[in-house]
Amino acid sequence: MPQIFEVHPDNPQPRLLKQATALLDKGEVLAVPTDSSYALVCHLDDKTAADKLRRIRGVDDKHHLTLLCRDLSELSNYAKVDNQQYRMIKAATPGAYTFILEATKEVPRRLSHPSRKTIGLRVPDHKVLQELLALYSTPLLATTLIAPGELEPMNDADEIRAHYKGRIAAIIDSGACPREPTTVVDLTGGEPVVIREGRGSLAALGL
Repeated sequence: MPQIFEVHPDNPQPRLLKQATALLDKGEVLAVPTDSSYALVCHLDDKTAADKLRRIRGVDDKHHLTLLCRDLSELSNYAKVDNQQYRMIKAATPGAYTFILEATKEVPRRLSHPSRKTIGLRVPDHKVLQELLALYSTPLLATTLIAPGELEPMNDADEIRAHYKGRIAAIIDSGACPREPTTVVDLTGGEPVVIREGRGSLAALGL
């Protein structure tokens, strides 16, 4: 049965978050809250963990995975952006946006889109997740926690625990998340293309 770390939404306990990071270091997949919905996360550089995350989510290698970052300080390590793209991303982060960007060579090829060499990147506006990312010091590989065959993300820690028994190691529970996905914007072409309008306002992007 997955462990549940009950953390305070505004003052998350570092002791519990450190226990969660230790599980990530062991190659485990965790369910974590974000500013849009729960997400499944794992270590960026662990192939076995990434494969496990895809299996749990029920997606193949053509499904865009996302890098969850604390801020934009590491953006250039993982994505190629010009000044105009950077200004748009900076104006919208942290927030409920996912940007599809051209991946750099630092992103393992198995994690980028197999034909396009792109990666999703986002900086969440969620206190608990921000603290987890700060403790972990590197981005996490993530995908929205939607059960195979379902359309809506799961939102209750106890339901997630029962549904994913034996498949994920732990759940960070800081209360219910919104049930609205991120706004997804593709910045790999000449002009921004809105792939999905979600929780993030398009007006904040000037779109």
